[in-house]
Amino acid sequence: MSTISLCMIVKNEEKVLARCLDGIKSAVDEIIITDTGSTDKTKETALKYTDKVFDYKWNDDFSAARNFSFSKGTCDFLMWLDADDIITPENAEKLLELKNRLNGVDAVMMKYNTAFDENGSPTFSYYRERLIRRSAPHKWRGRVHEAIECKGNILYSDIFINHASVKKEYGTRNLDIYEKQAASGEKMKPRDVFYYARELYYHKRYGEAKEKLLVFLNDPNGWTENKIEACRILSYCCREMGEHDKAAEALFMSFKYDMPRAEVCCDIGNHFMNLSDFEKAAFWFELALDCPKKSENGGFTELDAYGFLPCIQLCVCYDRLKNYAKAEEYNNRAGAARPNSKAYLHNRDYFNDLHQRGIF
Repeated sequence: MSTISLCMIVKNEEKVLARCLDGIKSAVDEIIITDTGSTDKTKETALKYTDKVFDYKWNDDFSAARNFSFSKGTCDFLMWLDADDIITPENAEKLLELKNRLNGVDAVMMKYNTAFDENGSPTFSYYRERLIRRSAPHKWRGRVHEAIECKGNILYSDIFINHASVKKEYGTRNLDIYEKQAASGEKMKPRDVFYYARELYYHKRYGEAKEKLLVFLNDPNGWTENKIEACRILSYCCREMGEHDKAAEALFMSFKYDMPRAEVCCDIGNHFMNLSDFEKAAFWFELALDCPKKSENGGFTELDAYGFLPCIQLCVCYDRLKNYAKAEEYNNRAGAARPNSKAYLHNRDYFNDLHQRGIF
């Protein structure tokens, strides 16, 4: 059986650290906690689970902190979690069983669920490198949104991790790090440029975000999934700046990189809905329903885009086109996907009222 060192970096996580460690402790053989400057009771909490708690002077570099934490692991595999991540008992059991099947494996990818609907079902997920064989070449890279480029025999597991943040607000930390990096003249890799642009978008600096996104898209390097996401974010920036034609062009640009994705088709549908062109909008939402889900390659997946979202939007489109029967049909399909959705329930009451009044 292979052994696992859980290596975490934390700061001021007293509200969630115990929740995380309680879920994972039975499945790992060693817990390494690297504290980057907590001022609350995070370290006291960590010491209840392990005596391997290390101080690390924060230097605006997540990769450096992760590499330090990984350097302390002694087991066959190194695993990372954030303090606000959760592994369910079922997935902890799967991880225990997986330890018997890791001969010849260099890295394990696991689904990372980061957004959820009203029932707690994931609506956004993607694969992340989660276990790395300690003896295999590995190094975290990137000051923010750090990652390891996995090589060798990579296993895609059915184990998933839930990201369950309790934070209500997010500051400018990530953006500040990127801006310091840019000001210092340190060269950014394409991935850094993409995430820098995304931070600018999050902080409503649309013109600057647009400029960085175009730099990234014009670079021949860069991950295909980031290219497609960059087209979507570029579209959002153009829309916020009142450049509606360019917003549409940015979405169609994504077809350069792969076949149409349901997420992009929904964005195009929303574009035409905003223009009150409901026939064109319906075309794109129906196309979204026909799009196959991406292969398990680590790409970002908005699960609602493959069912619930296009159905609920098609309900609106056909209602506006006065095709009430088809509108109700799509609302029922949306309800089958998410029966407790407020939008579905509101529409159901609306159609019941139409029936009672004999409109259709």
